[in-house]
Amino acid sequence: SDHMENIYGYLMKYTNLVTGWQYRFFVLNNDAGLLEYFVNEQSRHLKPRGTLQLAGAVISPSDEDSHTFTVNAASGEQYKLRATDAKERQHWVSRLQICTQHHTEAIGKNNPPLKSRSFSLASQGSCNSPGVQRRPSQNAISFFNVGHHRSSSGKRVPILQPDHLVDVREMMSQAEGQQRDLIRSIECLPVSGHLTSLDQDLLMLKATSMATMNCLNDCFHILQLQHASQQKGSLPAGTTISWLEPKISLSNHFKNGAAQSFSAEINNKPASVREEQSISEPGQLTREAEEINPDEELEDISDDKEDDLGAVEEQRSIILHLLSQLKLGMDLTRVVLPTFILEKRSLLEMYADFMSHPDLFLAITNGSSAEERMIRFVEYYLTSFHEGRKGAIAKKPYNPIIGETFHCSWRMPKSEVVTDASSNLSAPSSSEQGTLATDVEGQAELDYYTVKFVAEQVSHHPPVSGFYAECVERKMCVNAHVWTKSKFLGMSIGVTMVGEGLLSLLEHGEEYTFSLPCAYARSILTVPWVELGGKVNINCAKTGYSASINFHTKPFYGGKLHRVTGEVKQNATNTVVCRVQGEWNSVLEFTYSSGDTKCVDLTKLAVTRKRVRPLEKQGPFESRRLWQHVTESLRDGDIDKATEHKRALEERQRNEERLRAETETPWCTKYFLKEGDGWVYHKPLWKTISTVQTQQMDNN
Repeated sequence: SDHMENIYGYLMKYTNLVTGWQYRFFVLNNDAGLLEYFVNEQSRHLKPRGTLQLAGAVISPSDEDSHTFTVNAASGEQYKLRATDAKERQHWVSRLQICTQHHTEAIGKNNPPLKSRSFSLASQGSCNSPGVQRRPSQNAISFFNVGHHRSSSGKRVPILQPDHLVDVREMMSQAEGQQRDLIRSIECLPVSGHLTSLDQDLLMLKATSMATMNCLNDCFHILQLQHASQQKGSLPAGTTISWLEPKISLSNHFKNGAAQSFSAEINNKPASVREEQSISEPGQLTREAEEINPDEELEDISDDKEDDLGAVEEQRSIILHLLSQLKLGMDLTRVVLPTFILEKRSLLEMYADFMSHPDLFLAITNGSSAEERMIRFVEYYLTSFHEGRKGAIAKKPYNPIIGETFHCSWRMPKSEVVTDASSNLSAPSSSEQGTLATDVEGQAELDYYTVKFVAEQVSHHPPVSGFYAECVERKMCVNAHVWTKSKFLGMSIGVTMVGEGLLSLLEHGEEYTFSLPCAYARSILTVPWVELGGKVNINCAKTGYSASINFHTKPFYGGKLHRVTGEVKQNATNTVVCRVQGEWNSVLEFTYSSGDTKCVDLTKLAVTRKRVRPLEKQGPFESRRLWQHVTESLRDGDIDKATEHKRALEERQRNEERLRAETETPWCTKYFLKEGDGWVYHKPLWKTISTVQTQQMDNN
């Protein structure tokens, strides 16, 4: 009875982005099952500023800190609250959960379950409105019809009957079909007239119906995990989940459209698969670094945009089954994802596509002052992510095989690189020209700059990639290593890019360190899309300039997509010299301390195509040749064949890793060397140029 007493006190409530957190006086009314709040304790006798019905609500402690929690009402309204400390949060959460459970069970007792599990909104006629079709008895408890029995201690324990999950799945399948019909009906409306497909109420209906189905799938996922743990126990640590060989039996719904397992017998496989499994016999391939001649590279003509849902739409039941095997927060490193969600390039090539604006990259060193060079680097940095995404649909690049490499280059006409009128940096001095002639044969006289790029997968567990780009003529290079940590977040997947990059401007003796934002694949059951989130910092220790950039994730209600804000400041005086705001895939606005502004429309920004060697000239471990059969099969829409080629590559990697472990043979990288916690290119420009200059001084 003590636990059912009314409690009250001050909590912080998150209002919106403008007003943020505010103290409010909250009262838990256990008898009525209400959570009410007032401006302060003195106004408690007045009408509450807000009220939440707790029956059917979900009380969730937040992972972001030990003070925050949320109250999600069945109506869809949400309170985000913060206590003064962890103890007070636990006190409120436990009392709210007890009150919620009491009133939710009371509803279940007072409402009989549905008589027929074949209930269908569609069967009642399309002319009926959702409000007319809804009945008070159709609450969550009576809908799922969960049975109970009393344990020896008298506590009620829920029992999941064997056929209940199938019944729920049937109902949810009907609801999913009706939701799809609703979306199609709205989208088929004209774009002008009395009722259009762009009507605000209809757009809100589309969004809320989609969010409702996502929430139901989350709940069903929890029920499946609970049932699976009761039947089989949880998955042991380190288990590899192979999608094509599911660990639990599939219902007919899940089998619909599922990819078939392939025969493991090598003789039944095509020659290309046998080649993929055998090209790396021990000792067959050399790990010596190879110098790539940019003159052998040709302009890339491939254009694999990922704007078509295609197989993703058809294979949604497979994604549902995959999600049923995952837990919130699970590391996805060892999870083998289905082939149809892959985009047609390796992760190493995706890093190269971040360099698709080499003119902005080269313009950094042409800045006439340290302040201008930092601002130019921020401009280049923010424009690099848009082209890194291939289309609006979120798909996953291939996980690079350990030892995989990718090479490319860009040719940038010197006339198209922004210079500064007060700077003589655009024209190398006579002594520098001699150095350049020594460094790069004959390229000092060319009318274009060459930016060379190389990436290598240096580790498999954890998955770490190293990449390096340089322009010898401009004496600038960038070196970075990235560890991609992916986690399952329920209805989305989060990827943390752990690592650091270093931009070196050798003409100025400046080094800029930078990090990368997190990436999120949202709405993975509907139309998947990508957003970036998190705070990144750019620092130059020599000049004392730094930049702080925030990639904002979209709030649940309202707000803009892909929003980014940032500022550049001089650390010594704490003076902000430039502010930036906008969207990282649309328009960016830079405001300078002088009051001037500049807008950059990324959708109109010229993209320079990279240059890549033809497949026949690439080594067997270069990305495009390594994955060529997977890519060709995906282009042809043959998911089964693509899966077979992908499995052959992954099996080869596992066999090699097992052999190295048995023989205690360490893996030797080709282009990158381990230095501390990071990876550095074996011949960085800052070493080669200093070596050349030392040799010239010795000769003189």
